[in-house]
Amino acid sequence: MFKHLLAAAVLCGAVATSPASAQTSRIQVKGELVDTWCSVTGIMFAAGTAHHMCAVWCAVGGIPVSIKDEAGNYYMVLRIAEDDENASNPRFVKIMSHEVSVDGELVERDGTKYLFVTRVIDDQGVVNLTHEDNGIQPFGN
Repeated sequence: MFKHLLAAAVLCGAVATSPASAQTSRIQVKGELVDTWCSVTGIMFAAGTAHHMCAVWCAVGGIPVSIKDEAGNYYMVLRIAEDDENASNPRFVKIMSHEVSVDGELVERDGTKYLFVTRVIDDQGVVNLTHEDNGIQPFGN
């Protein structure tokens, strides 16, 4: 039984770290790096400086990170740069809520856009200054 579980874990890890088995296209995306839990569910005000600390906590806690572009599309980031070991990359902590431009491989499956980021082209920092209008909201609004 253990051998089967180990084999399944290795297989899942191999599939999760490489987009080669799926149809991909190379794209560049510009948008805010957001945590999907708060941003997609709407459970908390989830934008810019008002939500920055919560976004960091979510990323550290393993909540999937996405890039939300200006049109409102979400690109769930499965890998960033050369990190082939995990989806919850420690680099996210340093750039949560930042406006970034990235280059990567896009995989679309069942209506979800997955992004394997090969490089961060530009990092503008936190440009969405929402705290003056919304306060700092680490626990929702």
